[in-house]
Amino acid sequence: MRVDAMGNKAIKIGLLWHSPNSGNLGVGALTVANMAIARTVATEMGLAPRFTIIGMRDDGAAYVSPTEAELFVVDTRTLLNPSGALRVIADQDCILDIGAGDSFADIYGLRRFMFLWLTKMQAVAARTPLVLSPQTIGPFTRSPYRQLASVALKRADSVLTRDQPSLDVLRHLAPAVKGNLSVDVAFALPYVDRSCERGGARLRVGVNVSGLLFNEAESGRNRFGLSIDYALFMRRFLGRLATRDDVEVHLVPHATAEAYAWDDDGRIADKLATEFPSTLRVGNFTNPSDAKSYISSLDFLVAGRMHACIGAFSTGTPVVPVAYSRKFSGLFGLLEYNWMIPTSGVELEAALGYLEDCLDQRQEMAADIKGGMREVDNLLGVYRTELRRIFEAATA
Repeated sequence: MRVDAMGNKAIKIGLLWHSPNSGNLGVGALTVANMAIARTVATEMGLAPRFTIIGMRDDGAAYVSPTEAELFVVDTRTLLNPSGALRVIADQDCILDIGAGDSFADIYGLRRFMFLWLTKMQAVAARTPLVLSPQTIGPFTRSPYRQLASVALKRADSVLTRDQPSLDVLRHLAPAVKGNLSVDVAFALPYVDRSCERGGARLRVGVNVSGLLFNEAESGRNRFGLSIDYALFMRRFLGRLATRDDVEVHLVPHATAEAYAWDDDGRIADKLATEFPSTLRVGNFTNPSDAKSYISSLDFLVAGRMHACIGAFSTGTPVVPVAYSRKFSGLFGLLEYNWMIPTSGVELEAALGYLEDCLDQRQEMAADIKGGMREVDNLLGVYRTELRRIFEAATA
């Protein structure tokens, strides 16, 4: 039996489809928060967790140190080599697979799906307990995605979703699997509270412009099916804010990827800061906790990145998500938080007017957030309970 210096029994936890250095701080938030949750549960059980992060190669600066977790990179070579990913997965006491939040679906293409599916089946083959940590599951709208997803879901030891639509997908594809409704683990991301900076003479209004949605709109592709031109929407909103003397606008990037210009919030923030020189271009964050800490200093946030929205919600910052998939309505609907620009069914002028109305209704929004956070605590408790069950079985 492995024990640490304090005499605690060790448990080896594989963190599948997490990242210690993704420029998309949403993925980073899932990693840091899930480690914090699992570490707390294990420690309470007298276990010493040893983490191995198993995921794609990222080129950003690391915010999880080698002393906190080992890193194994999954690529085509290591995925297909029996002494590669399969060996690492088999060496763990359990696997917590978070699917990069929303990647266990058909919306990102067959290659990405197969990477996620094959590693799940490797855990099954190795008889390593497989937990699907709270995540979006689906959509699976066509073959072979539906059939393959059904196989993986049926073979997992535990499945948790972060919204009701995902739980419905689970029940449809694997009706015999109980499953559990939980919530996004990033609500538990540690941060430094800067809320004392709110309430000044000028409102600190944050605008997180998604590079992905902005570039989609400017290219004319609109593959997410938004009913409004997102780039025009953001420009028009910033233009309206620029006419107000009581507002200080902060351009807040949340996904910055030097290697993926199409997905980079930072490049768009640079462009918009030039177009709207009265705005403050917030520097790129080096880790997800710093981003959440900064967001806690804002009086109000409009955001296209879901984990920027979660960062705001979990710090009590009134936030209006600009949705581009059902994961937004699924998550925030679960918390009875209805302040949102929907993916479809709204026109540009109505959306602009809605944002200005929300800015004036910050107190009502904050009250709804307070109630929602009580539900978050309950739903994270579901996940913690399931982790205790899995950890106990894995170390018995």
